[in-house]
Amino acid sequence: MAWSNEEKDKDIVISSRIRLARNVKNMPFSLLIPDFKAKMIVDMVERCLMKVNQLEKKFTMIQIDSIDKVNRKMLVEKHLTSPELGSNKYAAVFISADDEISIMVNEEDHIRIQCIKEGFQLHSTYELANMVDDVLEECIDFSFHEKFGYLTACPTNVGTGMRASVMLHLPSLTLSDQINTMVVTLGKFGLTIRGLYGEGTQALGDLYQISNQNTLGVTELETINTLHDVSKEIIKKERELRYEILNNNRVYLEDKIYRAYGVLSSARKIDTEESMKLLSLVRLGSDLDIINLDIKVVNGLMTNIQPGILADLYGEDLNTNNSDTLRAEYIRECLKTN
Repeated sequence: MAWSNEEKDKDIVISSRIRLARNVKNMPFSLLIPDFKAKMIVDMVERCLMKVNQLEKKFTMIQIDSIDKVNRKMLVEKHLTSPELGSNKYAAVFISADDEISIMVNEEDHIRIQCIKEGFQLHSTYELANMVDDVLEECIDFSFHEKFGYLTACPTNVGTGMRASVMLHLPSLTLSDQINTMVVTLGKFGLTIRGLYGEGTQALGDLYQISNQNTLGVTELETINTLHDVSKEIIKKERELRYEILNNNRVYLEDKIYRAYGVLSSARKIDTEESMKLLSLVRLGSDLDIINLDIKVVNGLMTNIQPGILADLYGEDLNTNNSDTLRAEYIRECLKTN
């Protein structure tokens, strides 16, 4: 399997993610686990991370019930935790200093290892997740069945327990109404499409997560290879459509992009959904050299204008009204200094 030339796909691939679901042997699943056993699992993970040094990373442990709603929201928006983490009294997350690794404890499963890297780095992200899995398995006996693989709270995760995904920016496929066709095609390969924060969430800013559906009867590498190859085809199609629209209807495309940039540069109030829609067009303009704007600035804006992160940046709990005002101010300042 060739993994070369992935660096050049950063114009379309935002990030690569691997998530592994694991449960401790002879422990009730998180939904039924008593508090003292849930705390035991947090302690197990903490001792394991302190004991070994193969990862050469420092971790911060956050007890979810010890932080407020803004910080919980911020962790979800940074893709470090899931929206579901926190229903258990002893829910916690261990986050590496570089934010590449987060280990959720007492979510739907006892342990969920997540590794995320910028750009199209499926292979190296998988290697990192595998390393974390090995480190934890040195200290913790996971529930594993010879026939069915890793046992999980939800039957759809049984087997590898792995969800692999890539976050893609697909404005041209969206503009040309081809997303629904893509959903059908992905299903034939055992893949699915999700929104910005995973299953059941909205695809803000034309950002879509492509991930595997099947975990039973396939190996981890087979899943990674399929996701990689299909993603390459989607990237190819998106890129072809971008230049097709640019060559056949340049004025139309430029008008949409410059109008989006104009609104973002001057708006005094703007909500998250509209911001993401306009930033998607501006990002496309940056990719196609229509607008002289560093794509890293746009990527940063797409992350930082989310409600929880924005509240943290300004150091206050924002309501809808002042959130929209501060978001507009933040966007104007970022575009002005670029």
